[in-house]
Amino acid sequence: MAETIKLSAPAMRGFWEIPVCFEDDSLLALDKPAGLPCAPDPAAGGLPSLTSMLHAGIAAHKTWAQQHRLSFLGLVRRLDTDASGIVLFAKSREVQASLADLFGTEKPIDHHLALVAGAPDAERFEVTAKIAADPLRPEWRCVDARNGKKSKTGFAVLEKFAGYTAVRCRPHTWREHQVRVHLQSVKLPVVGDSIYGGRPLWLSRLKPGYRLKPGRAERPLLARPALHATQLSFPHPVTQQILTILAPLPKDLRVALRYLRTFRPEPPI
Repeated sequence: MAETIKLSAPAMRGFWEIPVCFEDDSLLALDKPAGLPCAPDPAAGGLPSLTSMLHAGIAAHKTWAQQHRLSFLGLVRRLDTDASGIVLFAKSREVQASLADLFGTEKPIDHHLALVAGAPDAERFEVTAKIAADPLRPEWRCVDARNGKKSKTGFAVLEKFAGYTAVRCRPHTWREHQVRVHLQSVKLPVVGDSIYGGRPLWLSRLKPGYRLKPGRAERPLLARPALHATQLSFPHPVTQQILTILAPLPKDLRVALRYLRTFRPEPPI
């Protein structure tokens, strides 16, 4: 079983167990669950952030902070609140500054898995649409060729289903909501991403003859964006050796893919 860090937010009566993906004297990588903000996020409905809970635990000398010998954690690589997967922290200000410069380039290799509605025209494709804040909803992002910032994401098909596709996404730039906006722009919305045109995934719409037990209400297989940061590779700030960090798919995505393989296999050509 993977090592975890137990975090709590007493005011919210919230509790999270966050798996550790990697740790050494310089770095700590965690597998963030979907719905937990990396940093304070006004759009997150008052939820505490992962960073604020870590900082509070270090200041309170929690057992996990002492076990991991933590006195400082600086966020280096964040994720959208609604996404899950690898989040990277530096254990010193020097390492954080070094990685901030590195992550301002295209050198780090960052892979996500996304489950999208529809099928791309090619097995591999690239989107370079510029991204800006949505003028009507500043917490959202949109394609804006005139005012947007340079953005680039590469995509590759991993697995096809009837009506859905699992794709590997490699952001070359680091804009907020970048993968989701780029997929929406090519009419491949991420499943469960209500902000950018994605719909929930329901077992009743996949399984023939589906019947719900009396008195039960169906819950969607996926009601959050089906986007998970699976791999992060970059030169270690101390050794300069290439470090690759992995995060397994969360249960909801594994279950969704299993049902799609069973009830929506790739249609014959």
